[in-house]
Amino acid sequence: MLLQIQLPNHDEAIAFNRQRWAEVHADATLVGSPNRIETNAWGQIIMTPPPGGPHCDRQSEIHYQLRTRLGEKSLVECPISTTDGVRAADVAWYSLPRYEKVRGQLAFELAPEICVEVLSPKNTDTEMRIKRELYFDAGAIECWVCDLDGNMTYYDMNAPSTPESHSKLCPNFPHTITTA
Repeated sequence: MLLQIQLPNHDEAIAFNRQRWAEVHADATLVGSPNRIETNAWGQIIMTPPPGGPHCDRQSEIHYQLRTRLGEKSLVECPISTTDGVRAADVAWYSLPRYEKVRGQLAFELAPEICVEVLSPKNTDTEMRIKRELYFDAGAIECWVCDLDGNMTYYDMNAPSTPESHSKLCPNFPHTITTA
């Protein structure tokens, strides 16, 4: 059985997310939570426990590598306004001109050029495919996935379902993220 869900159009979703994310940020019990908080298209809160050590280690290394290799604006836990709520990319990279367009927004209404997801043991391929589609729809140029062994896979907006062996925006990025 194929289930299709009709999400709101982009402009409606952005306006709704702007209001809902401001409410989330005004709630001290949510802001002070150690859990990762995202929302869905209806503004419902999706809360997941903090990731484990290996995930955090890979996330930090990817952030460091992006900042070192590309400079400009590398972020962790980057809130991106999508047609299916506000989702947080584990790591993201903005060029400075693009970042100027979103500076000051609680949830970025234009996705960074690069969105990176670091897999945790419970993540599924379907979940990652949907996140990539949402990030591309929000304006991302590339989406990267770091698997449980630290292997990197790259996806380009022009072929969002086809894994690439390297990034076009950062071709010298390591193929494997090693952790201590």
